[in-house]
Amino acid sequence: MVRGAGLRVLDLGCGHGLIGGLLGDAGCDVTFADEEDQVVDRYSGANFRKVDVNTEDLSLLGQYDLVICSNVLEHIPSSEKLIEQIDQILKPGGRLYLTWTNWLSPWGGQDYSPFHYLGARFGHLVFDRVIGRPRVHTPYVTLFPTYIGRVLRTVRANAGLRIVTVLPRYYPELRFITRIPVVREFATWNCLVFVEKLPEKGDGPGN
Repeated sequence: MVRGAGLRVLDLGCGHGLIGGLLGDAGCDVTFADEEDQVVDRYSGANFRKVDVNTEDLSLLGQYDLVICSNVLEHIPSSEKLIEQIDQILKPGGRLYLTWTNWLSPWGGQDYSPFHYLGARFGHLVFDRVIGRPRVHTPYVTLFPTYIGRVLRTVRANAGLRIVTVLPRYYPELRFITRIPVVREFATWNCLVFVEKLPEKGDGPGN
């Protein structure tokens, strides 16, 4: 994988573009991509591609050395479809930085946590009745249950991808948690997965 200045980066589902912006400041060639351009003014002059990750062919975005997809999966209904297309937007040897808040973690309901533990159908309604303040997210509208085990299985089903590491984003020293099924769903508050696209046949040394 190419490193340092000149790294071609895609900030997919970039939001305000803060992560991609920092990489741009470090000399990377960054493309921001999202449904709407909400990139902060500081990075507004950078390359932006409008894309609906739920419905569009991501391969049209090109290929990159690094794809950042931070806290996107839990907000789209077709997270598996997105993961299945990742190999199309990575160069051979390129990597994906994937993070999301898994549903069964203490913050799985995000702004109405921990009421999400009462179920995706009723937890937010109980929150409304008990707490009464405005709520940002609604399950199956702006927030969708996601599970670490399911995401890892989807990645592993693609023979062109390899999982480099899985760890809790905010306390990586406890990465062993992510190797324990069921426990990891509750104890990994925000999951981080590094994925590498394997070199294509004929791309190895001497070819």
